[in-house]
Amino acid sequence: MQWSTNKLSDHKKLYAEELYPLYDKAEADTFVNILIKSFFGLSRADLVVDPDYRLSESEMLKLHFAVKDLKKFKPIQYIIKKIDFLNTRIMVNESVLIPRPETEELAELIIKKEKQPGLRILDIGTGSGCIAIALTKNLDEASVFGIDISKEALNLASKNAFINEVLLHFVQLNILDPKPFPDFQDLDLIVSNPPYVTLAEKAAMKENVLRYEPHEALFVDNDDPLLFYKAILYFATEHLVKGGRIYFEINEKYGKEVCTLMSRSMFNNVVLHKDINGKDRFVSSIKF
Repeated sequence: MQWSTNKLSDHKKLYAEELYPLYDKAEADTFVNILIKSFFGLSRADLVVDPDYRLSESEMLKLHFAVKDLKKFKPIQYIIKKIDFLNTRIMVNESVLIPRPETEELAELIIKKEKQPGLRILDIGTGSGCIAIALTKNLDEASVFGIDISKEALNLASKNAFINEVLLHFVQLNILDPKPFPDFQDLDLIVSNPPYVTLAEKAAMKENVLRYEPHEALFVDNDDPLLFYKAILYFATEHLVKGGRIYFEINEKYGKEVCTLMSRSMFNNVVLHKDINGKDRFVSSIKF
C-alpha cells in the first residue's frame, strides 16, 4: 500500500479493503476498528467527530504491520496482545491459548456456585492465568494456585496477576507426572480446561488456530482422548478434601465418557452442563 496521506480515516478504509479477500466485510471492518481502538484509543465515534485525525509515521507503521499479520491469519488477540475476560484484562501471546467465551462461562459457573469464603483452589493447566485471576477477584478470600507445564505461560500468568492486582501462586508442574504434590494438600476445589481436542479433529480447525496457538495446550492423542482427565482425577483423589468440588471444561463429544470416568473415581453428584450454544461443555462433581 502506498501512503499518500496520514489521515487515519483513509488508512482505515484502505486496510479494510485489503482484508476483504481474506475475511468477510463485517469481520474485516471489525478487525480494523479493534486495531485503531487498541493502538490509538479511538472509537468509530471519535473518527466521526474528528475525521481529519492524522497518524505519525510510527503509528502508520504500527497499523501497517498489524494488518500484515492479519493477512497471515494471526489472531487479532495476539496482535493487540490482550483480551477481556470477565472483569479482567488478560495479556496473551503465542505461549498461551486465547481464552474462549466457553472458558469465561466455566469461570462464571464456579463463581455462581461457590459462595464459601476462604476456598483453596487449584487451576490445572492455568495458561494465561485467566481462570485463576477471575476466581481470585470474584470469590471471597480465596487462595488460588495455578500450575502449568510451560514456563513461558507461567511467566505471562504472573504478569497478568500483577496487572489485575491479585495475589496468586504459580508453579511449573506436569500433571501427567505421577510424583507427589505436597504443596497442594487439602484443596477445596480443582478447575481445569485441559487439552481435549483430538488430533483427528485438526483437519476441521481454522488456520489461525493451527498456525499460532500452542498445540501442547490444545491436542490430545486420538487413542486416549481422556488422558488429562484421568490424570487430574487421580490427583484429585489424593489432594481434594472430602466434599471438595471439581470443574472441567470438556470436548462436547466426550461428555458422557467424562461423567462415567468421574463416577468411577470417588466422585458423585456428577453434572454435565451445556454452554450458551447448547453444547455439552462442562462437568462438575463432588468428592465423596
